[in-house]
Order: sequence, then structure tokens, then C-alpha cells
Amino acid sequence: FGHEKGAFTGAVNAKPGLLQTAEGGTVFLDEVGELPPSIQAKLLRVIEERKVLRVGGLVPQSIDVRFVAATHRDLEAEVARGAFRQDLYFRLNGLTLTIPPLRERPSEIEALAHLFARKASHQLDRDSAAELAPETLEALLRHDFPGNIRELRNVIERMFFRFKDLRRIA
Repeated sequence: FGHEKGAFTGAVNAKPGLLQTAEGGTVFLDEVGELPPSIQAKLLRVIEERKVLRVGGLVPQSIDVRFVAATHRDLEAEVARGAFRQDLYFRLNGLTLTIPPLRERPSEIEALAHLFARKASHQLDRDSAAELAPETLEALLRHDFPGNIRELRNVIERMFFRFKDLRRIA
């Protein structure tokens, strides 16, 4: 939420928080289902009032942001067991998009693998993107990817770091 000048040792200037710096934009709340109850309460207050109170501040600051939240948890089940605030769930649940795990979308694996390969090649300043061998793609298609797209990206990046000098990643 940011802080005011003098709020603590080292706070030599006022600093806006992330929500204020997103003014007029969108704040992405990744893994919102993992938030502890104390943070859920603060987030609910911010969403409802559209104001934040900086550490050391006395006057809440208005914010104009849109919130998008994501989680791998079933928030309705989390609400039922008391692990997630019902009021926050209803406040966030304006529109729900359910994206199946990558293992249920195998037709996307090849295109994503090529995308991540191009990005990894670019990050390593390679002249040209390495080609993924057919047997590599077959192995990727057989894998369940419990870590979803993040796992696929990490697998591809590891291949690039491990086999830096190869034109073809197998």
C-alpha cells in the first residue's frame, strides 16, 4: 500500500504502493486463493472502498483500478470450509473463466513449446531459434504437466540453458 515519509526508519520519501501505481489500469492478483485471512480482509476493504491507506498515513488515498484474480483453488470449496472470505469471493467473482489444465489441452503444447523456445533463444542472444526435435515434442505431449504452462516454460528454458550449443534441441 506504500508508505509516508518518516513512517519508519529509512522512509525518507513518501512512496505510492503498487495499487496506486496501477492507477487507471488493471491489477492482477495471482493465486488469490493463497492469501492469508488478514490480507483477505485488507484486500476486501480496498476493493470495496477503492482507497488505500499508506503505512504511516492518516488519510486514505483513492485508487481507480480494475482487479483480475486467478487461482488454482476451488474458491467456492474454500469458502465452504472457512479458508476464504465469502464476501471477498463474491466481490471478486464478477466473471469467472475456467481454464482447464494444460494436460487437458494437449493441442496447445506444441505451439507453446515453440513460443517458449523462441523466447529462450532470444534471451540467450542466439542468432536463430533452435528447432525442437520431433522426439522432444512427442515426449512433451506424453507428459501430464502438473505445473501447467509454467512447468512447460521451465522445461524448455532448462533445455536451452543445458544445450546452449545445439541447433536442434532433443
